[in-house]
Amino acid sequence: MTYEEYDVAIIGAGAAGLSAAAVTAAAGRSTLVIDREDFPGGILRQCIHNGFGLRYFKKELTGPEYAEMVVERANLAGAKYALGNTVTQFTKLGDKCFELTMMSAKDGLRKVRAKAVMLAMGCRERNRGNLATPGTRPAGLYTAGSAQRLLNMEGMLPGKSAVIVGSGDIGLIMARRLRWSGIEVKAVIEIMPHPSGLTRNVVQCLNDFNIPLYLSHSVIKICGKDRVEGVDVAPLEQGQPDVKRKFHIDCDTVLFSVGLIPENELAVQAGVELNPATGGALVDANYETNVKGVFSAGNVLHVHDLVDFVSEEAGRAAERMLAYLDGREEGKSWRVSVGANLKYAVPTAYFANRSTVFSFRPLIVTNGGELTAELNGQVIWKKKLPFVRPAEMIAVELPASMLTGGELVFKLAKGE
Repeated sequence: MTYEEYDVAIIGAGAAGLSAAAVTAAAGRSTLVIDREDFPGGILRQCIHNGFGLRYFKKELTGPEYAEMVVERANLAGAKYALGNTVTQFTKLGDKCFELTMMSAKDGLRKVRAKAVMLAMGCRERNRGNLATPGTRPAGLYTAGSAQRLLNMEGMLPGKSAVIVGSGDIGLIMARRLRWSGIEVKAVIEIMPHPSGLTRNVVQCLNDFNIPLYLSHSVIKICGKDRVEGVDVAPLEQGQPDVKRKFHIDCDTVLFSVGLIPENELAVQAGVELNPATGGALVDANYETNVKGVFSAGNVLHVHDLVDFVSEEAGRAAERMLAYLDGREEGKSWRVSVGANLKYAVPTAYFANRSTVFSFRPLIVTNGGELTAELNGQVIWKKKLPFVRPAEMIAVELPASMLTGGELVFKLAKGE
């Protein structure tokens, strides 16, 4: 067993962890990035399509290219890695002292002590079990991400004809990827009355390939014994499948793209309080959890629609980690909440007289919506939003001059 000491330990070597590591290591703080995979880059390594980096790097990149650039930044800053290592225990030993227990086939058991910890573990996909879809358990069932890895990294076709359950972004992108690989995509089935993914992905991945999208429909049965043979689909009436109007689609493969769950088991082990609206940690404007010295950013905090937002958020969180390590104390924090038509706001607390970036997830589809901020019951800021979709995160920055103290409430009004 070995014991190591660092200023900063970052769990997760995806976009969030690497972007944070580049900041803390560049500031001269010894930084260790831990990941269970053998290579840094996270999920980006299997996302071979383009559309990444337009905001963060100011140029269009594929997922592997984006990963390569954030890895390079962390390397140049001097970050160290513990790859192929899984963190099994995470405990707080005292003031500014945390202990992580890691295990790997190569290195065995290792213990790392750090003054501050960044949670950047990302998300995992919901699967068929989360939906309790009736039917047998044949071959040919995948999450969209697992099929993406199988196709893009292992070079194997998941099947010959597919139905995709859910219209999340990974599922939409995989619809196009399957078609490019010669696999027939029969349909995308979405339980909501609107797509769950970005509009651009609906257009580029479904409309451009004439792939049908069934909104307000549900897969009520998976057919087949040894291999998937098809699915039964029914429209929804008042939230329930209308089985009298069900229809059958023949296919040998079913992909599930039905949402993401933040990987917060380690956070709970350390006593971190979670936000029921996001599944991630409750954090203040420092991206610090209720456990002093533990910070969180990226998809493990709340699900983002663009990796560029992940990197930006992780960079801000890393700057606040440096302030914590330097002993720069903040004053009183004030509560942030949401009103009509918003699911959540991150962070859930702000500090007076400091500019702050807030992120939101809308609950409505509307054009010309208006986002407002109320401080102690008075509107202090408002902004017109041309397009509002639940699939697209909203991020705004309020200046320090507006945040003078008191309860802050954000509301979203419907437009057209």
